[in-house]
Amino acid sequence: QVQLVESGGGSVQAGGSLRLSCAASEYIDSTYCMGWFRQAPGKEREGVAAIDSDGSTSYADSVKGRFTISKDNAKNTLYLQMNSLKPEDTAMYYCAADLFRAGRRCYLLSSSVGYWGQGTQVTVSS
Repeated sequence: QVQLVESGGGSVQAGGSLRLSCAASEYIDSTYCMGWFRQAPGKEREGVAAIDSDGSTSYADSVKGRFTISKDNAKNTLYLQMNSLKPEDTAMYYCAADLFRAGRRCYLLSSSVGYWGQGTQVTVSS
């Protein structure tokens, strides 16, 4: 059973940056789509960013131009660089592996994820 462990969360002021990491306990199938989701109190979990096996990426409109997803296959680690953070980015952030795939595209569907991390809290103050 693959375990995903996130780190890098914390508290920052608006406009600041954080880099989240997600380390897998063992080798992750390189064909998997991987991604990041977040969930704010009282809200549903939403997709933030996804990365395919070929390195292609997709983002939620709310984070485009501010967040960057990347991965290091040799280290079995997924990253999320978050810049220009806003108070509305405050949430628990979850790493996910084996996202839903249709054809050559990865989809950020929280109902179709093979593996979840335990989450890391990001708090952005104004």
